Amino acid sequence: MITIKDKTFVPFLEPVELEKRIVELARELDKDYEGKNPLFIVVLKGAFLFAAELFKHLSTPCEITFVRLSSYESMGSSGRVKQIIGLEESVQDRHVVIVEDIVDTGLTMAQLTAQLSGQGASSVEIATLLHKPDALREDVRIRYLGFKIENRFVVGFGLDYEEHGRNLAGIHVLYEKGAE
Repeated sequence: MITIKDKTFVPFLEPVELEKRIVELARELDKDYEGKNPLFIVVLKGAFLFAAELFKHLSTPCEITFVRLSSYESMGSSGRVKQIIGLEESVQDRHVVIVEDIVDTGLTMAQLTAQLSGQGASSVEIATLLHKPDALREDVRIRYLGFKIENRFVVGFGLDYEEHGRNLAGIHVLYEKGAE
């Protein structure tokens, strides 16, 4: 167990599990994007560790850029997506892969995929480390998925609780009495 600010978290996904799945995702992406020079758009802040690990295992020629979006307040979705750092590269006629840490409500991904498609991207796919299907409120298609998880609050490996806990090597889940 670890305590971050006023919450207690317990281990959920170990670093070795994360690494194994990320290597598998990189192989899938290499196969699907061979000869296409995809543009990976990493959603900051949470997806930076996932993206770094993913890129270490990609062999296909590709490019990377970053956007910073926010839809969270404390431990839940605000229902609004704010763009803090925007996309500077053109996506016209590009194959785009959005790299996200977690898809829960789908609001951020629905808005971002619509925006990129509207800017002329040849294709737009989502690669996410985690997905909470029970929390989904928007219709989004996730092409590259690390892990489906329950609708519980998680931190670590880039995910945070009020900006803390991103540096944990594995993923930890909020401790709930009786959930052991």
